[in-house]
Amino acid sequence: MRASEMASIGRKLYEYDACLRSSSGQGVLVGVDEAGRGPIAGPVFAAAVCFDSDLVLDCIYDSKALRKKAREHAYGLIVSEAASFGIASASAKEIDELNIRQATLLAMRRAVGMLSVEHPFVVVDGKDILGHNLNSQAIVGGDGLSMSIAAASILAKVSRDAFMDVLDDEYPGYGFARNKGYPTPDHYEALKSLGPTPYHRISFRGVGRA
Repeated sequence: MRASEMASIGRKLYEYDACLRSSSGQGVLVGVDEAGRGPIAGPVFAAAVCFDSDLVLDCIYDSKALRKKAREHAYGLIVSEAASFGIASASAKEIDELNIRQATLLAMRRAVGMLSVEHPFVVVDGKDILGHNLNSQAIVGGDGLSMSIAAASILAKVSRDAFMDVLDDEYPGYGFARNKGYPTPDHYEALKSLGPTPYHRISFRGVGRA
């Protein structure tokens, strides 16, 4: 994607956030997103990001639409320029105990709880609000609309990928650095021969009986 295209997208995402701030009547906007709902191994990560209302970052877009190098570049700018941010996770054990939806919400609430802001208006990518007395709004496709949510998607994705790279060293043979814990054919083959690790989601189909 060319720089001019990213600049145009960045402005649109910023203006969307400006509208959210205006409609909510609150100056403090926080974007929240997750990474890792679909894998059969590893935690689910979530991030929360709050920017100053006058900041525009041209490098931010939905993390899934960015190449690895672009995501990592954006990650560095986000953590240096954000007014506040938090990155949290929920473990495979918590996913098995709660279910993936509730564990994802738990990780999101943990990320928001790490912020140094008070009484934020929280916008969440997807269909679920956060509850627990947090003033939140769900936005389907929010990572392609809101600068704050897109930034959270980048922090969550880069952080989870880095975690899975480390896990690959600890548990070789599963291809975690390559598949990031997703249910690929080679991952299932490794499960059959090696069995699950403590980081596998036993409640997910094909894991407990692999």
